[in-house]
Amino acid sequence: MYDAIVIGGGFYGAAIAIYLKTQRGFSSVALIECESGLLRRASYNNQARVHNGYHYPRSFTTAFRSRVNLPRFVRDYPATVKRDFTKLYAIARRNSNVTARQFERFCREIGAKLEPAPDAMRALFEPHLIEAVFLGEEYAFDACKLAEWARQELDECGVEVHLNTRVCAIRKMQDGLSVECEGATTEVFNCRYVFNCTYSRLNQFTDTFPGTQAKLKHEITEMALMKAPLALANIGVTVMDGPFFSMMPFPARGLHTLSHVRYTPHMHWNDQRDIDPYQKLNDYERTTRVDRMVRDVGRYLPAVLDAKYVDSLFEVKTVLVKNEGDDGRPILFEKHPELPGCYSVLGGKIDNVYDVLEKLDAEVF
Repeated sequence: MYDAIVIGGGFYGAAIAIYLKTQRGFSSVALIECESGLLRRASYNNQARVHNGYHYPRSFTTAFRSRVNLPRFVRDYPATVKRDFTKLYAIARRNSNVTARQFERFCREIGAKLEPAPDAMRALFEPHLIEAVFLGEEYAFDACKLAEWARQELDECGVEVHLNTRVCAIRKMQDGLSVECEGATTEVFNCRYVFNCTYSRLNQFTDTFPGTQAKLKHEITEMALMKAPLALANIGVTVMDGPFFSMMPFPARGLHTLSHVRYTPHMHWNDQRDIDPYQKLNDYERTTRVDRMVRDVGRYLPAVLDAKYVDSLFEVKTVLVKNEGDDGRPILFEKHPELPGCYSVLGGKIDNVYDVLEKLDAEVF
């Protein structure tokens, strides 16, 4: 009988397992991951941005929480954070949901550093399409270094890690919960608490697991990996907020990711228990849209036309349906009354982990 089983070996699952051992005094914790290593899915394949709130002018709460969490992340994971690049935010003249003046006011309200970019950096952008360019303060993280941190911390605090093992069922027992797994053999783990941190697979369990009350939406997304031209080599760029795109350093590969609001999402569907998102991803024909991304981005930022395409990262992105309209990215933290001791957790950003830990601080185990 374990004190807790954590399902999912991404950053959230690893951080929660470590928290339970080091902060809450759980004596026996097991982490179960279906991949062959930690942080192999969304923690790696999404854009490696440590948010500072700039992204969310239509969701003050999400923006402010990013402002609060960024310095904590930098403090706690300094070896994983890339800070040696210049971060630019540009505001489009047409079809943007925010003007330059509104963006400045928004950044003052959340306390985010913002100042006009120097002339040499403004000159990178097409002035007929860009209203203003600002210097911001935002970083990137190295997912490989974060995975190494997770492996070391889990080992040091005595969390039992099971890789290549997939949970297929969670059921209620008289004295706790049981987790049935498929791997080299079928195994059953008994425990007092279950923390479901499987991101896109939150509802892919049989038996007495009730599913989340919050409705989920999945997207198959493409992050194009680019060799940046010299003019953009030490720069991260985001253009707001309608013709929305980003080109950010991706430290794990020494490249930049290129994403575009129109071309990064390839397809989407509402969550259903009998549709495995990762099987849908495996079956998807992964035809890159990088040419269309570069062509459109190059209108605003001509230097991108000299970038070299290297590869694409395809992944399932999962969001809360209720926040599609306002771009908010709150955490999902659900206790399941029908299954006492079972929690489901979903976060849309790496720095949201502190919001999860604050929720757990309030729980009585």
